[in-house]
Amino acid sequence: MGNSRLRAGLAVLACSIVVNAQQYAISGRIPLEGDSGWDYLFADSANGQLYVSHGTEVDVVDLASEKSTGKITGMKRIHGIAVTNDLNRGFISDGGDDAVVIFDLKSHAVLQKVPAGKNPDGILYDPYSRRVFAFNGRSNDVTAIDVASGKVAGTIALDGKPEFPVSDGKGNVYVNIEDKNILVTFDATKLKLNSMFKLAPCEEPTGLAMDRESKRLIVGCGNRTGVMVDAETGKVLQTFKVGGQVDGAAFDARRKLAYVSSGEGILTILAEEPSGFQVLQDFQTVEGSRTLTVDEKTGTIFLPMARFELPGSPDRKEEHPRPVVAPGSFALLVVGKDEGNK
Repeated sequence: MGNSRLRAGLAVLACSIVVNAQQYAISGRIPLEGDSGWDYLFADSANGQLYVSHGTEVDVVDLASEKSTGKITGMKRIHGIAVTNDLNRGFISDGGDDAVVIFDLKSHAVLQKVPAGKNPDGILYDPYSRRVFAFNGRSNDVTAIDVASGKVAGTIALDGKPEFPVSDGKGNVYVNIEDKNILVTFDATKLKLNSMFKLAPCEEPTGLAMDRESKRLIVGCGNRTGVMVDAETGKVLQTFKVGGQVDGAAFDARRKLAYVSSGEGILTILAEEPSGFQVLQDFQTVEGSRTLTVDEKTGTIFLPMARFELPGSPDRKEEHPRPVVAPGSFALLVVGKDEGNK
């Protein structure tokens, strides 16, 4: 009799997971002008703005209407965007100019350029220290910038190539070191390294997200593996499968959902439980949609996408041609709850 109840309970749980998995669907696409590549994007839910890195410029999209409203231009090769709403400032990592570009959140006018290390990539605003951190992929270090003055506060040397960062909101910053298969933490105020966590079986860690409440980190890795890490001890508590060519991760604190995006076009959706994360769905997006952001107000997910083609004419012979973005194909993929499957 007890076994019957157990089997029934497991069946209900499995059914619940399937129903949840079916609640995600592609709800639309937002076309954006320009045929350049992209990297990170950032949803400023408080101001209703979405910022998308796009070659030498940042596309600005209104989150409510899902319409393009403008561009921030004049840069060389953009990677990421961060904002601080209380000072009305935004920050862009321009890897082609080894600089962080500061802009006004209302007018989107460029205000200042601050020298960083070589090829600033990931970028993060830490509210505790009131500093912006640019993670420099070629000089293997971090540039700390005081947001009030716009001046460099210091540099932190790293033993390897930094990828995506997160902050716990209490003065600790975490960043993946892609070529060492580790995650390091540092004190955002003292600018001193704290800890180094080994991430095995994770290889080539890239995407990183955090639940500040449960002090859990989600790491997306290059070997089709994701790991959950205890942010205090650095212990790997859980592993799960993700798509290949992972580059993005996000956590929705309101809905207790985590997302890992991959270049293979697989968005892994996970629900947080007391014991860890339950994979709800490996959602099929579009090949190449490797980064993402989440609107905290609506839970809507945005992923850059494009169609790729080989350059040149058909009769042109190249041994290893590199695909380029097909003209007019760049857009944002919009993913949300499928109301019809409730």
